Amino acid sequence: MLRLLSAGAAQGLTKALAPSFERDARCEVRARFMPVGALEEALIAGEACDVVVSSEAMLERFAREARVEAATIARLGSVHTGIAVRAGDRAPAIDTEDRLRAALLAAPRLYVPDPQRATAGVHFVKVLRALGLYDRLAARLASHPNGVAAMTALAAAGEREALGCTQVTEILYTAGVALVGVLPGPFALATPYAAAVSAAAAEPELARRFVAMLTAPATTDARRAAGFEA
Repeated sequence: MLRLLSAGAAQGLTKALAPSFERDARCEVRARFMPVGALEEALIAGEACDVVVSSEAMLERFAREARVEAATIARLGSVHTGIAVRAGDRAPAIDTEDRLRAALLAAPRLYVPDPQRATAGVHFVKVLRALGLYDRLAARLASHPNGVAAMTALAAAGEREALGCTQVTEILYTAGVALVGVLPGPFALATPYAAAVSAAAAEPELARRFVAMLTAPATTDARRAAGFEA
């Protein structure tokens, strides 16, 4: 069995690629997906795992702390933070500061991942503050444990013109929502993600094979389709 701790941004990619790895390696991939803040807490608390997928910056820090093997860190690609609507709803223009502000003001509800521990949730609150909208829109925030949960809630929402904000990979992964676009200009956020072998891996060879598979040239198209950019 291969145990994986992963940031939610990589959920769609790893679920797409894990079945072929399980067949080839004749092992089960048991994965947990969570916001990067929760992932950090889990690893520091000593949760057992063989592979860690998280932001590249976090993995580099984990390497300095001897929590992952530095030589195994391999980049998956960068993921933008984007805006989503329910599938079939009108997509507002968000390509300028003024249009983004207008779209957010018009939304009856804003679905976001954990604003304290999720990359996109933390960033979205910063965007609202930069736009001078946080005090006006805080009551409209619908916070969920992770981006997929937030997008699933958006898909089931009854409010027309409700919006969501999370990592593009989580928007593309979730049925019932559609990507409007990435946050514009000064509000944009592209986070580099990577994979690494845990320093406490029980299956280090399997872990190295899994990291190599996730980041190999042969899976470039899969990464791109999932929302990762080179």
